[in-house]
Amino acid sequence: MSQPRRRSPLPVRKLVIAAAVVALLGIGWYSWNKRQSASADAAYRTETVQQGDIRVAISATGTLSAISLVTVGSQISGQVTAVLADFNSPVKKGDVLAEIDPSTYEAQLEQGNAQIASARASLAQAQATLKNAELDYRRKTDLGARKLVAQGDVDQARATYEQARAQVNSAQAQIRQQTASLKNTQVNIGRSIIRSPVDGVVLTRKIEPGQTVAASFSAPELFTIAEDLSKMKIELAVDESDIGQVKEGQSVSFSADAFPDRQFKGVVDQVRLSATTSNNVVTYPVVVTVDNSDGTLLPGLTVNAEIEVSKRSNVLKLANAALRFKPAEGSPLAALQEGGQGTQANGRNGTGMSEDLQALAATLGLNAQQQAAFDAALEEMKQRQAERMAKAQGAQTQQGNRLFAGGPPRMGGGQGSGDASMQAQMRARMRDRFNQQFGAFRDSLDDGQRAKWDSARDAQLTAKRVTVYKLVDGKPQLAMARLGASDGSATEISGRDIAEGDVIIAGERSATESK
Repeated sequence: MSQPRRRSPLPVRKLVIAAAVVALLGIGWYSWNKRQSASADAAYRTETVQQGDIRVAISATGTLSAISLVTVGSQISGQVTAVLADFNSPVKKGDVLAEIDPSTYEAQLEQGNAQIASARASLAQAQATLKNAELDYRRKTDLGARKLVAQGDVDQARATYEQARAQVNSAQAQIRQQTASLKNTQVNIGRSIIRSPVDGVVLTRKIEPGQTVAASFSAPELFTIAEDLSKMKIELAVDESDIGQVKEGQSVSFSADAFPDRQFKGVVDQVRLSATTSNNVVTYPVVVTVDNSDGTLLPGLTVNAEIEVSKRSNVLKLANAALRFKPAEGSPLAALQEGGQGTQANGRNGTGMSEDLQALAATLGLNAQQQAAFDAALEEMKQRQAERMAKAQGAQTQQGNRLFAGGPPRMGGGQGSGDASMQAQMRARMRDRFNQQFGAFRDSLDDGQRAKWDSARDAQLTAKRVTVYKLVDGKPQLAMARLGASDGSATEISGRDIAEGDVIIAGERSATESK
């Protein structure tokens, strides 16, 4: 009986060999790609897109002071006989602070009492004279009616009566005058005791026992009292370029040289309109209220403060070095820019405005009618974008950052005032066009939706858009990004082509640096 023929193991060997070849090719590709990435990393200085917080703050200096300062003076002149309050003395309303010798006013009081007594005696005499004159006048009037006395006698009696009555009125007025003068003297005697008008702490004392105060022209300042040091204020001088960002209720952190290891908190209470110009620098006073319940802070301390004008939490941010980068002429990156490669080369809208608006609309809770109005407006905007992009295909250079269309703008470079003015005009035209396109949709929103839409719309229209150079598998690519808040070292960045962990080119290394 013949044995069955054994199959040749050749196919299995071929499969093993093929698998090995594939593995070697994969390893080779991986190694080559890694070398390419390493080569790219060596050729560029890079920054990584990270997630974190962006805190925008304005720096300013100011001086701590009490919220309410009361100056205590003297309304009378005289010699100080006692000083009962000193620096830092806590006082209550009505507490005696100092005493002035009242001897002069006490003598005036005695004189006034004597004058009143004299005036009253004069009044009594005048009243007696008046009574006698009245009786004589009545008697002669009766006799004259019976033709027993001459009419001249009657008239004389009447005149005497009127004079007596005037004397009584004069005596009464004299008494009132002397009484008023007496009351004034009594008030001055009371003013010889200087009392605290408020509860607080004595900050300054400007008198000593035995000192003479003169109040002839103005009330001399004796004490300065801080009404309540548990709450204090700082008056900051904020530059005119920053004052537009400062609002009531914003958080303020500050430090003082007296307490270098501590940070204190405050709140913007008032932005005053009274500008001050010094050395051609215009500043505005900003009042910050501070809680000083523990009594640590002291009036008069100079502080360095930071007003937190905005804070973005858990956002993507990128070091400013990557945003300032501009490739050198003749470099591969410059050629990449001029060739228009990147987001638009892939047929994508580099600005990302459409995507941003769609994301915003998704947060508004639109009904079917509102959604239809939004979709129609968005489609119209996309069509106009496409038309403008088609017209811009032949342009090699672009001016400014475009919000709706055009190729990616040039990065870096100090833009002059002409560029800034041009950008402002462009934004104004874009705002008008945007409001026209989305006017019907906006009218369909309720008050809450409209407020949220307007705020986000303004942020979209004013946001700066830039081109960055992203390394993808060791190869640089253009990516369009929208910039947000900046803290001076890093800036909020967003866009469809930007994600956490992206490696962004911040500079080109020289041949020496690459080795």
